[in-house]
Amino acid sequence: MAAKNKIDKSKLTKKQLKKYKLQRKTIILAVIVGLLMLLSLVAPYFTPCDPYATDPLNLKAAPSAAHIFGTDYLGRDVFSRVLVGARTSVFATLLLVIISFIIGSTIGIICGYYGGIVDNVLMRITDILLSLPQLVLAIAIAGILGGSLVNALIAIGITSWTSYARLARSHTMRIKQLPYIDSVRMTGCGDVHILLKHVFPNLIGSMLVNATLEIGTTMLSIAGLSFLGLGVAPPAAEWGSMVSEGRAYLQLAPWTVFAPAASILVAVMLFNYFGECVCDLANMNEV
Repeated sequence: MAAKNKIDKSKLTKKQLKKYKLQRKTIILAVIVGLLMLLSLVAPYFTPCDPYATDPLNLKAAPSAAHIFGTDYLGRDVFSRVLVGARTSVFATLLLVIISFIIGSTIGIICGYYGGIVDNVLMRITDILLSLPQLVLAIAIAGILGGSLVNALIAIGITSWTSYARLARSHTMRIKQLPYIDSVRMTGCGDVHILLKHVFPNLIGSMLVNATLEIGTTMLSIAGLSFLGLGVAPPAAEWGSMVSEGRAYLQLAPWTVFAPAASILVAVMLFNYFGECVCDLANMNEV
């Protein structure tokens, strides 16, 4: 049975073989991303040391068997803080992407379906926000609101919904002109039914692909605000704030910077690579 179900690669065309390899790569990356999320969720329960306990006898201690990533300027175990910070960095990013996805998609669908003055006003606001550097605007907003994780998420969220709104609007305008939408209207279905049952299901795929591409950028933005002191405030463990705390001791204890910085790099690269694979697979399926 296993032999029958196994794909014979020799009988696949070049395009089919490329698609098969891309599907396999996407599945592998999805598993790795899932494991990263699971690790981020349970990591605080498996830390080898208390991530907030200071040790005056082990200030800026080099990596060793007792402290894999060394200790910081207060003697706190860097490895434990990296594990605890993973939950904040990863799930704060996912939460913000989900909220931006919902808000942006809703605005885009309403604008694309109804048009008129609502579409003109909201799209002009979108154009203004898109014309400004996202991180610079987020820094300005976070500076006004004050430094905290919630304020950082609000600052980034104010600018991050725009890409979803633009994409949802363009897809909605295309979908509402399809002949079968007119047929649905003739049956007496209202706008809410059409939007929920026919418009949204036909654009959700493209919207999810865009969301996967935004995860890495959003994670960098959160880490950037925390690095500048506008996000997670010490002593809370978060990768960006850990890099900021450790930079003053970069020459004496470089591991306090390298460990969280490497975590950000690996996580962002992983999410970006996964998003690119999902995007390529979606484009290949549309062809």
